[in-house]
Amino acid sequence: MIREGYIEKIVYKSDETGYCVMSVEGEEGEEIFVGTLPGAGEGLYVIAEGEYVNHPQYDIQFKFSSCEIQMPKDTLGIERYLGSGIIKGIGAVLAKKIVKKFKDDTLRIIEEEPERLAEISGISERKAQAIATSYLEKKEFQEVAIFLAQYGISVNLAIRIFNTYGNKVYDILRGNPYKLAEDISGIGFRIADDIAKRMGIAQDSEFRLRSAVLYVLNMAGGEGHMYLPKQLLLRRCVELTRDTATDVEGIYGQSALGYAEYADATSAESAYEQTVSLFEQQLMELLIAGKIMIKQIDEEDVVYLASNYYVELNSARLLTDLQLRYDMEQDELEREIQKIEKEEKLTLDELQRAAVKSAIKAGVAVITGGPGTGKTTIINVIIKYFSKKGMEIKLCAPTGRAAKRMTESTGWPAQTIHRLLEISGAMDEDSKNQDDHGMHFSRNADNPLECDAIIVDEMSMVDAYIFYSLVQAVPYGTRLIFVGDVNQLPSVGAGNVLKDIINSGCFPVTTLNKIFRQEDGSDIVFNAHKIQRGEHLILTNKSKDFFFIPQRTASQIIEEVQILTMKNLPNYYGFSPQEIQILCPMRKYEVGVENMNQKLQNRLNPKAKDKPEHVRGDVTFRKGDKVMQIKNNYQQEWKIYGVSKTGTGRGYVLDEGVGVFNGDMGVITDISDYDEELTILFDDGRESVYNYKELDQIEHAFAVTIHKSQGSEYPAVIIPLLGGNRKLMNRNLIYTAITRARQLVIIVGDVNLVNQMVDNSEEQKRYTSLALRLEELNESME
Repeated sequence: MIREGYIEKIVYKSDETGYCVMSVEGEEGEEIFVGTLPGAGEGLYVIAEGEYVNHPQYDIQFKFSSCEIQMPKDTLGIERYLGSGIIKGIGAVLAKKIVKKFKDDTLRIIEEEPERLAEISGISERKAQAIATSYLEKKEFQEVAIFLAQYGISVNLAIRIFNTYGNKVYDILRGNPYKLAEDISGIGFRIADDIAKRMGIAQDSEFRLRSAVLYVLNMAGGEGHMYLPKQLLLRRCVELTRDTATDVEGIYGQSALGYAEYADATSAESAYEQTVSLFEQQLMELLIAGKIMIKQIDEEDVVYLASNYYVELNSARLLTDLQLRYDMEQDELEREIQKIEKEEKLTLDELQRAAVKSAIKAGVAVITGGPGTGKTTIINVIIKYFSKKGMEIKLCAPTGRAAKRMTESTGWPAQTIHRLLEISGAMDEDSKNQDDHGMHFSRNADNPLECDAIIVDEMSMVDAYIFYSLVQAVPYGTRLIFVGDVNQLPSVGAGNVLKDIINSGCFPVTTLNKIFRQEDGSDIVFNAHKIQRGEHLILTNKSKDFFFIPQRTASQIIEEVQILTMKNLPNYYGFSPQEIQILCPMRKYEVGVENMNQKLQNRLNPKAKDKPEHVRGDVTFRKGDKVMQIKNNYQQEWKIYGVSKTGTGRGYVLDEGVGVFNGDMGVITDISDYDEELTILFDDGRESVYNYKELDQIEHAFAVTIHKSQGSEYPAVIIPLLGGNRKLMNRNLIYTAITRARQLVIIVGDVNLVNQMVDNSEEQKRYTSLALRLEELNESME
């Protein structure tokens, strides 16, 4: 049955799935249409095929199985369409003016002669171009979204695909749908595989097998690995394709990819071996194509993404080149250090003195130690020494928060590594579709940094790719000083750079173990070092800044966290809710980040008339929400505004640039449905505007994972603990969480779990080889 007409009103529409309920005016009057229609908008003409159903609550509805959108052709339809708000910059009033002027020719004018819109009062030339751009984007997206919907692709997924490929999506999907998994963040092998099946791609397709290999290696990068042992890689590939296999016929007349279906163990083993053989063939093809590298480590074959292999190899070469020795009179150096001690009214102990000397005399030096061991004091002495010699010094850290703390503690300007390297919005053609690796910096081997020494703080957070970008930009003869806590969790990104540099034994390393910063009655630093030594905590609640509140169930823990955040800590300690950070061990489960954020948003920033909000899937973003960037976006624009002359509102732009990074936190200050934009003010003063299509980059941050908190410090930290994966619930995790707090730590949950984590010294193994590459280069030079 076919029905058609104009969409009068969108009653309901899901941005996630495209499902909508709409009132349609047709020849037989107004009817309710229900079904999935990406790009639906009031004023559009639709031709739908389906059947009438009797809904128990909403009476008779036309449920369509397919629906074709046609652009409106008469003046009434055009005015409805433009006035619906679907085109950015046009409301009902302006739509009426435009249609009155151009009548039936309106849409052609917008598409082909947009400059003529400026003939209408209230439309500038700039606004006319913006209207035309929005119209064309909507038109193209509607066509693409409808095409993708037939393959079960949701609207949000369609947006990401459209933003990446535009109209090329048709050729890509018909040619190799697995390319989606390679190019687009959030589309993994399983989604691409499902699309491929709908398009009739064979299970033994080379595209499918190669995509599985690359997907597994990319996912390994998300776990921190730079490579995988070959046998582990093959096992993961087989598991991946077996789980997604549905065809019982498949390869060799019996499904090798569905080998688990066999009751007979011999047949299953044979099918498994056949599948492994297929993947081994594709490993050779990928090796020939330059997509992967296969090497031997400890007599075992290991497989890298080619980019990962060369990042480690070239990083090792560049770092080794910087390892110079600066000869100087020992007595003279000692006298200079003593002068600084006198001027700064401080006394260095033996290890601190050794750390300062190694940083001055070596091209590359490492200083590591826990909280309160004097790392900041050493940095200050090094800065003082170099500045007295008239040397140019640069200070940097992986995150904006860490850089800000570095500035506050040294009085010397510090910046993020990205800003030091002058990140640019332009990206290399070869890496334009890579989510975390497609960065482009103005400072590089061809345009190196101009300085004599670089001090990098919070070095444990630096991943392999940002480290490679840094060492490429450091000129020969510039000192590199790495400062960090090797007992912290490793970087969120792939690699284990600080630990690998230390373990290589190729550079001077000073390990600080004496506690200097031990404020009166403070137990945060004291307990952190107890954890590091593997000693159980004595949680008597007699401390001024370290407390434990026992709770047995998830609901009790959540309620306690809410009371602490909203009432107790603000009332008794003066902390605002914004100064209190909840740190969860994991994302899922009842006391995980996702559920905790939902509960805290409802209490800390409830729905109100004066708070605009935008619903995306099952998440509601609201003005005043605390949020975090969850992926690197090297093209995201930002500005820093001064205060206006009146003292309220924005003043002049003080600074602007591009680049917002994984872990950056801020607050939503504005939401505009008219502009389809959301504005975030980040903690370091940068303000950035996000289109609704880009909201997969942010999530709520009332609670964050302990991993995401690295490099940050908060006045007060609450740590809910109930249970979790034993491998993850280890000493490093609880140590990192506690050391994020400046003034107060409160653990809520199971006391036994705290001590179990202290006892669990296992660290999740990372397959990295920077240390090996450094050792090889060092041996070749001897």
